[in-house]
Amino acid sequence: MLYTAFIFGLISSFHCIGMCGPIAMMLPVDRDNQAKKVTQIMTYHFGRLMAYASIGLFFGLLGKGLFLAGMQQKMSIFIGIAMIVVILIPEKVFARYNFSKPVFVLISKIKSTLGKQFKNKSYKSLFTIGLLNGFLPCGMVYVALFGAIAMQSESFGVLYMLLFGLGTVPMMSTVVYLHSFLTVPVRNKIQKIIPYVAVAMGVLFILRGLGLGIPYVSPSDMSLFVQATPNCH
Repeated sequence: MLYTAFIFGLISSFHCIGMCGPIAMMLPVDRDNQAKKVTQIMTYHFGRLMAYASIGLFFGLLGKGLFLAGMQQKMSIFIGIAMIVVILIPEKVFARYNFSKPVFVLISKIKSTLGKQFKNKSYKSLFTIGLLNGFLPCGMVYVALFGAIAMQSESFGVLYMLLFGLGTVPMMSTVVYLHSFLTVPVRNKIQKIIPYVAVAMGVLFILRGLGLGIPYVSPSDMSLFVQATPNCH
């Protein structure tokens, strides 16, 4: 299921253009030295990837706890359904509720610190911008975290989120160079693909939990359950 992380990252990056694109376009990079500009942009992405990895570690540990409790099959089905529900419910419904209210102060501090970093062109500032950017609320990251939980391992949770982040790198790098070509109509057309991809991922997780014996897609029940006694043939 790891490959779904990179694919979802690629598709989600078009959503990221709208949400985080302005941050990428405002990066304090050297506009005259192209070689340095590339390393600066990669430093920014490295910061984002570290943020995703740390979040993946936390949710991977959560998934591992569920795995050890023998709940991995039901959890995979639940996560798949949750992915589909989150995508299908209109954003205006979520807008009625302030889910970020409990951490509003923390988010405000992140945004404030983020703004200050744009005044400095050092690599440390670019890394910090990427790191803080990665911790900002994002619906696509939330969906990816469902996948990290389903990995049932802290290491695979980290890897899942790293692959998701890597999937966003190409487009988020392109926006720095070619932002004038990525017009609103173009972004809107591409964003229409995102729900279909997320729903497809949700279906894959549901199939994985059902244990239908389909190689690579829905492994048998025996490989999904933790058993006290080994079941050997």
